[in-house]
Amino acid sequence: MVQDARFEDAEKLPLRLKVHDAEDLAVVSAVLQDAILPMKETSWQPDAKRFGMLVNRFRWEDKTHAETGKRPYERVQSMLVIDCVQNVSSMGIDHANKEQIISILAVSYEADKVIFTLAGDGALALDVECLDITVKDVTKPYAAISKSAPNHPLD
Repeated sequence: MVQDARFEDAEKLPLRLKVHDAEDLAVVSAVLQDAILPMKETSWQPDAKRFGMLVNRFRWEDKTHAETGKRPYERVQSMLVIDCVQNVSSMGIDHANKEQIISILAVSYEADKVIFTLAGDGALALDVECLDITVKDVTKPYAAISKSAPNHPLD
């Protein structure tokens, strides 16, 4: 009998995900929750119809192992590439400030748009022809500087 892979099975292996539908995107949204990056680590290439981000994502798949092993929580740098992008728009982002840090809360797909909901009431919307997204870890995990896991109140 074939068994589905579990989130915890990833351990120290680099994450590589490909998105082609809304169900895949829900997994990527969970993986990218609380990822942070400076605006200078974003790239929009209109001629290639490609948008990319180099994010520092929290390793949610390792959280329980870190707690059980009494070791630091980890982050890893991941390359996020969205293809088939026709237009990019944003709200609550100062494009003149390339050092501005943004934090991804969620990623969704609505009416041919990939929407990144950002902390602080910001958003990034990408008009896409189809869902074609790749997420790939590009560094080894490193200890989270904050030494804590992101915590979101439920109210």
